[in-house]
Amino acid sequence: MASLKAIRTRIASVTATRKITKAMQMVAASRLRRAQDAVTAARPYAEKMNSVIASLAAGLEGNPGAPTLLVGNGSDQVHLLIVATADRGLCGGFNTNIARLARQKILELQRDGKKVKLLTIGRKGRDQLKRRFESLIVADYEHTGIKRIGFSNAQVIGRKVLEMFAAGEFDVATLIYSRFKSVISQIPTAQQLIPAVIEGGPAKSAAATVYEYEPEESEILAELLPRNITVQIFRALLENVAGEFGAKMSAMDSATRNAGDVIDALTVLRNRTRQAQITKELIEIISGAEAL
Repeated sequence: MASLKAIRTRIASVTATRKITKAMQMVAASRLRRAQDAVTAARPYAEKMNSVIASLAAGLEGNPGAPTLLVGNGSDQVHLLIVATADRGLCGGFNTNIARLARQKILELQRDGKKVKLLTIGRKGRDQLKRRFESLIVADYEHTGIKRIGFSNAQVIGRKVLEMFAAGEFDVATLIYSRFKSVISQIPTAQQLIPAVIEGGPAKSAAATVYEYEPEESEILAELLPRNITVQIFRALLENVAGEFGAKMSAMDSATRNAGDVIDALTVLRNRTRQAQITKELIEIISGAEAL
């Protein structure tokens, strides 16, 4: 059995740890609200841009002059996976779940005979994927020193992706991130960026609204499609920030409650040990008195 001093030392240590986890939970909770507001503001813009691109793409169906960002370059042999995670840990399985989805995607593509390249955003995702797929990483980005993610951070990454595509370094680009649903639920998501995936397709109803564009659809798409790459990356970064704080808040809450349970158990053990020590001393005193 541990000594009374050792038990007291451990109780003090766990109490200090509980104070830290409680503080981290409160910090994450305060930052989560701002991150949620940013995600809520970014989602409608990203979804509306997808809607506009889908409407414009309907007019170019079957057109051989359609932008390559929309229809691809005719090949799908080389895939670029853009894996976005957090730079910091202590957020439960948040980073692990994203990295797991990325690994599944990599192995699936390799089984199909495809070549895979990785562009990582976030230190944790890079470190996890580096253990097995270091040779596949062609670029990595960190935002450790940045307090608040801005559109300019996404622009740097979007520009790199577009440069690689223009240079013929890949055929298909897929963005992997975690979509924020709630504090206790973040959904790992794979979203294809290049060629653009048109959800819903052109309207089939005869009563559907018909738009005439000036300039031509192809000219507008040539401007919108590169911007859409950056917009979708920016949205993913904001989703990840909200998901990270939500996961961290939940993880620190669990850690705080677990520390409380450990303290309660150690307190009971301390009391029993102290009682046993007192009983032993009394027995020794009585035995000594009887001996005299």
